[in-house]
Amino acid sequence: MRYLIDGYNITMADDATRRLPRGEQRLALVRRLASRRGELLGVGRATVVFDGAEDGSGEERVADIEVVFARGESADDVIVRLARSSAEGVTLVTSDRELQARVRAATTCDVVIRTASTLFDEHTGRRPKRRGGGSTAGLPKGANRITEELKKLWLPDDDRS
Repeated sequence: MRYLIDGYNITMADDATRRLPRGEQRLALVRRLASRRGELLGVGRATVVFDGAEDGSGEERVADIEVVFARGESADDVIVRLARSSAEGVTLVTSDRELQARVRAATTCDVVIRTASTLFDEHTGRRPKRRGGGSTAGLPKGANRITEELKKLWLPDDDRS
């Protein structure tokens, strides 16, 4: 699998990095991906693409995370070119719908889309909201009853739903 990551799209969507200077955003994202690569991405080549050129703000390559700078073209164009040249399936990590459509159109390989918000959410305890009843897989028998009892003890009446 080839992972193509729209760098600034991710850092600007993440509360942990959006207010940092650009160089620190890049470094934080690359380090985070490198340190938790297996659980965040999986097996395969990972390339993070950023607009612009490196500004010399520090270490840009960490472990096996490849960092590419657009240098005179848009990061989107670089990502589309990388996807087109990939002989393997591509996972694109971006919330940019136009880029998602361009990558799908550019390659004959399988394309998986992961939005910026899902990259870290599933690994930080935040879960997307689900409709309907949640799964009780892995919960001990009576877990829902215990939860309801705790709600009665600790929550005001209007917050018990």
